[in-house]
Amino acid sequence: MSHTPHPSRKLNDLFSARPFQGVDPNKATFLFVGLDANYDAEIESHPIFERVLEYHKDGAAFWRRWGYHHPFLLPEFKYGHKKGYNFHRNFAKIGFSPEHADMVSFIELLHVPTTESKLDIQDLDRSHLQRINSAIFRGNAKYIFVSSGVVDLMRKTDEFDDWLLKVRRSPDENLPVLYSSGNRTVYLHLHFSAQYQDQRKKEEAKAIKALIYPERNPA
Repeated sequence: MSHTPHPSRKLNDLFSARPFQGVDPNKATFLFVGLDANYDAEIESHPIFERVLEYHKDGAAFWRRWGYHHPFLLPEFKYGHKKGYNFHRNFAKIGFSPEHADMVSFIELLHVPTTESKLDIQDLDRSHLQRINSAIFRGNAKYIFVSSGVVDLMRKTDEFDDWLLKVRRSPDENLPVLYSSGNRTVYLHLHFSAQYQDQRKKEEAKAIKALIYPERNPA
């Protein structure tokens, strides 16, 4: 095993019931596929933990209630190493708002929460990977986003080969297209936790925002 499972029983129970964040990935318009959901090992002892549980029970309702897509962005969140904070802080810069709460889903290749990880295929659950593949190609998602690390791990499995072996890259430097068919497009982007290439992150955020608000970006 190349990951450290999170010790919180409550957090694991929620992931078992809902192995995603936000809305059901099959119902989302914007689907973000990540590696794993990372939390500090001691997060249960922090007052924000009740909000974390609320979020995992219904991410869209949480967003509408509190005005933030994730509890790590709440003003009262001040916690240790802030695992996962940079990811959600950078995501928030794109420009989604609570009105989009029913359109956004996050799902990770690993189906359980972690404290540390360097994932390989032996960590992954086949039925969960099939869930992801189904959401990408048979769900409502029009815009799917994956980072290079996610794509590399996908290629090591035998669940995504039908499209990963036929990857087509567009020349779009801001948000490269890996795959496109009909009204469904898979984009390659920098992982939101990346600590480098700030200019590229800004360009990608602008490109994703243009997908959210196409009326503001006339052809």
